[in-house]
Amino acid sequence: MSGSPPPTGGFVRRVGLFQATAINMSQMCGIGPFVTIPLMVAAFDGPQAVIGFVAGAVLALADGLVWAELGASMPGSGGSYVYLRQAFQYRTGRLMPFLFVWTAMLFIPLIMSTGVVGFVQYLGYLAPHLGRTAGDLIGLGIIALVVLLLWRGIEHIARITAVMWTVMIASVLMVIVAAATDFSPHRAFTYPPGAFDLTSDHFWLGFAAGLTIGIYDYLGYNTTAYMGAEIKDPGRTLPRSILLSIAGIMTIYLLLQIGTLGVVDWHRMTDAHDIASTSVASAVLEDTWGKGAADTVTVLILVTAFASVFTGLLGGSRVPYDAARDRVFFRPYERLHPRHRFPMLGLATMGVITAVGFLIGRHTDLATLIQLLTTVMVIVQALAQIVALTVLRRRQPGLRRPYRMWLYPLPSVVAFAGWCVIYGYADRNSPGRHPIEWSLAWLALGCVAYVVWARLEKVWPFGAKEISEDYLAGADPDVAPTG
Repeated sequence: MSGSPPPTGGFVRRVGLFQATAINMSQMCGIGPFVTIPLMVAAFDGPQAVIGFVAGAVLALADGLVWAELGASMPGSGGSYVYLRQAFQYRTGRLMPFLFVWTAMLFIPLIMSTGVVGFVQYLGYLAPHLGRTAGDLIGLGIIALVVLLLWRGIEHIARITAVMWTVMIASVLMVIVAAATDFSPHRAFTYPPGAFDLTSDHFWLGFAAGLTIGIYDYLGYNTTAYMGAEIKDPGRTLPRSILLSIAGIMTIYLLLQIGTLGVVDWHRMTDAHDIASTSVASAVLEDTWGKGAADTVTVLILVTAFASVFTGLLGGSRVPYDAARDRVFFRPYERLHPRHRFPMLGLATMGVITAVGFLIGRHTDLATLIQLLTTVMVIVQALAQIVALTVLRRRQPGLRRPYRMWLYPLPSVVAFAGWCVIYGYADRNSPGRHPIEWSLAWLALGCVAYVVWARLEKVWPFGAKEISEDYLAGADPDVAPTG
């Protein structure tokens, strides 16, 4: 075959490398590390919690290389939807992309809802007498504001994102610098007895919980892959934005985690009555530079939290668009705004689900929300996508690959093992909550929905498979795909 890659479906390629990296980093380093440092310390029962962030970085890097190859090869709107559609169409028709969109419509807004929960949590530092009802209303108002800001053209969004990225970097750096001015190596590196006992079940349960929290904090390195149709020179920009954002955030997280542990005694972070258990960054600033500085940085953290929700819904709202355009999801989701060219229904739907997830998180706890969203995404996105990369290398060897995974298949193996650890230990880390059962129930419901939909649309298994190797356009004409 020869020719040009598939059309962008009405999107305009206006997002360059800096803006793409900023979008990823804003989504990655939102409120996450500011609210999960205490959760990580509680999981490990000590300052050795830094292991969780290191493990999360390793998994993010390995999985990021999967995203980099797939995103560079198939830079369409929808991210995983595109990759799963291309890889699994040969045996199961449209089942896998349908299930991905089904689960993504749940787990992406749930990730955003944790950011809003964290926003209200830190707002409580500035307004300690803020009631639950008032907090709920403020959180819902934030979600509505995000949707309104996204209801415009991508060129405006790119500029807004760059500004919020700058605020995010400033807030994180201020916490790191403040921690460095009163850093105590004794606090940061004095570990409780048995902290590194590798024969203990307690250590490995803590590690699995820490890995889950760690990868949650890194989630977002793939945001621009969902926006592939809006990225300039995607074959080069997408891989670079993913790898640069992971490297940058890994450095920031390690400095933030170690610096915080060097200022605030880790026992305070596990005390529900101490401000350090809910607003640890504010506690660092208050202990080092005083209440005024703490208030200022808390405001910046609130802006950072807002930015993460903003960029997350920006990328996530593109997921159902490509599926609907290809008749793999409900057709109304293919409609773009007539003037600004963004998917209206996808954005509106995810805004509503974010609001519901926020209320669930407010009235249960953040750890429960993280466990639920992680287990929901593991099977259909994380594991299936790793398999998709291998399938596409065999099925479509002629696919143009501007970037190929380093040390293939080692990163795929590491990523697959890491996601399996997270999934396998989910129930043991969440007694009484059963996140695995909930995730399997949601997947089963998705299968039922697919059967009903496939029957109506007369597609596989009620019709012939439709093989559409869209991205082989422009591939090497001398290499034929295997069938």
